[in-house]
Amino acid sequence: MRFTSERRHDDGVLEREFILGDIPGTLWTPPSLTPSASPAQAAHAPTPASAPTPLILMAHNNGLPKAEPRLVARARLSAAYGYAVASIDAAGCGERPRDPAVEQARAGLRDALRAGRPAAELSAVFESLAGPLVEMAAPEWRTALDALLELPGIDGPVGYSGWMALGIRLAATDPRIAAAGFFAGGYVPHAQRVEAPRVTVPLLVLLQWDDEGNPRQRVLDLFDTFGSKEKTLHANMGGHLGTPSYEREDGDRFFARHLK
Repeated sequence: MRFTSERRHDDGVLEREFILGDIPGTLWTPPSLTPSASPAQAAHAPTPASAPTPLILMAHNNGLPKAEPRLVARARLSAAYGYAVASIDAAGCGERPRDPAVEQARAGLRDALRAGRPAAELSAVFESLAGPLVEMAAPEWRTALDALLELPGIDGPVGYSGWMALGIRLAATDPRIAAAGFFAGGYVPHAQRVEAPRVTVPLLVLLQWDDEGNPRQRVLDLFDTFGSKEKTLHANMGGHLGTPSYEREDGDRFFARHLK
């Protein structure tokens, strides 16, 4: 992992860009952690605080970049709350090269939504898009997690926040994930619906009741299948981008119960 830039915000949160092989990422750390050397030097790790700092992996969906303002705002709030937060641009995300088949599926989904196609047809189109995205993204998130947990002071436990489909894959297959917060999506690929009963970590699922792109009943049915003994569903009125800002604070309190 090679850090390429750093920025200290007024609230003390340190934001650093990094490169890990071909994977670009951002790491936000709380004021209690400070870098032990400049980004241009060989040592790129933070100095440990008095207690290990939990880590939250924060992921957007459908190829949105790590620099997307809503993700950055969530990451900075969580870092100020005392977490290390990391996000990456996985394969085909942000400025990374796009896969032609995925881009064709993305265009097909846009056309289907504009045409008001029936739910069954939308599900098939979305499957052709989201399925490959999860398969490409999950290994790179695990690689990033390996490197992040090698940094002194960032010892876990590890939480996940964001895209539901990717989160199901990681929570079902990586024992390092101790708790997860999902932004509900009704069109979750078949492979992740099969994996959902294997998700047993504490869950917080955010559902926008009037989300025009995610049928709520599909979300509710999926919520029932999760194997977690502790799972909470927060449903708010409004469309896809209408998640209330206070849900970010509630999310940090959820992670505090399970990561601190």
